Amino acid sequence: MQTSLTTFDGYPRPDLDIAQIRTTRAKIIRLKNDYKSLMVKIEEGLHKHWASAPKESETQTSTPTTTVTSAPPVAAQASTAVSSTAGIEAPFAKVNSVVPSSPADAAGLKAGDKITKFGYINWMNHEKLSKVAQVVQQNEGRDIAIKVLRSAEIGGGSQTLELKLVPRHNWGGRGMLGCHLLPL
Repeated sequence: MQTSLTTFDGYPRPDLDIAQIRTTRAKIIRLKNDYKSLMVKIEEGLHKHWASAPKESETQTSTPTTTVTSAPPVAAQASTAVSSTAGIEAPFAKVNSVVPSSPADAAGLKAGDKITKFGYINWMNHEKLSKVAQVVQQNEGRDIAIKVLRSAEIGGGSQTLELKLVPRHNWGGRGMLGCHLLPL
């Protein structure tokens, strides 16, 4: 693309088909421009999709299918449900510890829970948990839908729980959640 088509004194080079090269270069430039405009459209579409993703995930998880009756009582803002399709989503983080009276404790999180979904974040897009921190900061004082896998205490196996977590700064401890997450 950058090779000169003329000799040092300005005449066309005799060893090249100048017309063919100019036609090919024009085609390449058009293709590059088409590619750039297509990438702009794709980027805009992705931004629109991910901007609406948190709203969709909150509305999808707001109608639990079956409630857990043997679960310990949790705060009024927490919603606990069991899904019959355990194991479809892969966990990406593990709850290492939960501080008593924290937002995580009020939501019903327990140490050992494996998180499969945190708002719109899942195992494919968590980026070493940096996206989880971003979702927490953007949703202070608002419900975040969380799906966790919890090992069953009796009979082994695990169950999928859907919880609502409300991040807050003023709960009396460090951070906005009151739990420590480890990537898996």
